[in-house]
Amino acid sequence: MIWLFLFSLTLTLGSVQSQSSSQDAFIIQYLERRLIQMEERLSLCEQNTISATQKTYDLSSEIRGYLSTLNTLRSEVKSQVDGVSVRVDRVERELEYLENKLPTQSDIEMEEVLLEQQIKAAELEQLKKKAAIHVENDCQTALSQVKSLKIVKRAGDPNGCWFKDPSEGSDKVYLFSGFRNNTILEYKSLKSFTKTSTPPANEVQLPFYWQGTGHVVYNGFLYCHKADTPNEILKVDLLNGSVVDSMLLPGAGNLPVYSLNPNTYVDMAVDELGLWVIHADPEYGGNLVITKLDKVSLTLEYTWDTQCRSRDAEGAFLICGTLYVVYNTRYGGRSTVQCLYDIHDTIHSAESPVIFFPKRYTSHSSIHYNPGDKQLYVWDDGYQTMYKVETRSNTQITSQ
Repeated sequence: MIWLFLFSLTLTLGSVQSQSSSQDAFIIQYLERRLIQMEERLSLCEQNTISATQKTYDLSSEIRGYLSTLNTLRSEVKSQVDGVSVRVDRVERELEYLENKLPTQSDIEMEEVLLEQQIKAAELEQLKKKAAIHVENDCQTALSQVKSLKIVKRAGDPNGCWFKDPSEGSDKVYLFSGFRNNTILEYKSLKSFTKTSTPPANEVQLPFYWQGTGHVVYNGFLYCHKADTPNEILKVDLLNGSVVDSMLLPGAGNLPVYSLNPNTYVDMAVDELGLWVIHADPEYGGNLVITKLDKVSLTLEYTWDTQCRSRDAEGAFLICGTLYVVYNTRYGGRSTVQCLYDIHDTIHSAESPVIFFPKRYTSHSSIHYNPGDKQLYVWDDGYQTMYKVETRSNTQITSQ
């Protein structure tokens, strides 16, 4: 019985121990699962904390950038405000100065009267200059005929000019070959020029190039258009080749003076009244403009706008203050004077007959009138030619 009791007790204790071990294992497993869950939550919390810290740092950096930009803008605005303030102060001072200097109505009226007087004085001075040109020489002659063709020589290029110095007591003849050069041939007289065996008395080398074929020599001075300039006229002493004076001719250089001589933009001329220059001005429809120059100082004395066109013109010359324009064709033909302009307003182009050159097919690159011997010195395709001109009184022309 005792053994049986002991055996039963042992079984009971074993069962109890077995149940107790099962419960402990369950509790341990539960605790382990809870610990794992807590570790996962702690890990997630740590990740969230790191992310929040990074976002906070990024936000802080962005705010610092905004603050730096704001400080820069604030400095710029302050500088601009200071600048505006300075300008406002300056404007106020200038306004105050102008208010103090502003003339009264009486002062303005007085200045207007003075300006009108100055304008009238300038206009009167121009009229005096024009009148002085009219009475400088008792010149009442006009061209009636071109005759007596004479071929003097053949020398130089197809284009050029030649003439005799029209000043009193001078017999020198000058030759300019081509439309761009710096060499001038000087002969003692027309007789020595005609002799092919006679060399020039002097060969002048200029320190610059001249342009075109519109040069003249007057009283031993060369008046020419300087090359590579639109409208610069030079006065040159031929004794030493030095430039004595120069001037810019207003309105010249934009258009050839004669359409049949496209390389000449300025054409100098001499007549009984003195030194002239001819050019074409596009502002006047390409018509010719004549200007009276002072031969000593090259100052502009007076300018006349003519109705003579530059189209189909090959040259022009002046006699007693009257411009005669010579026309031709581009292929060469009989030259004719079809337009004239008289500064004295005594003869008119519409009332004057066409004047023909002697019958010959010609192409003139230059035409120069000499008031001393009353002849035209012409360059005809390399031939140096002379024409005798006949004149008569203006009163005879106007009465016909």
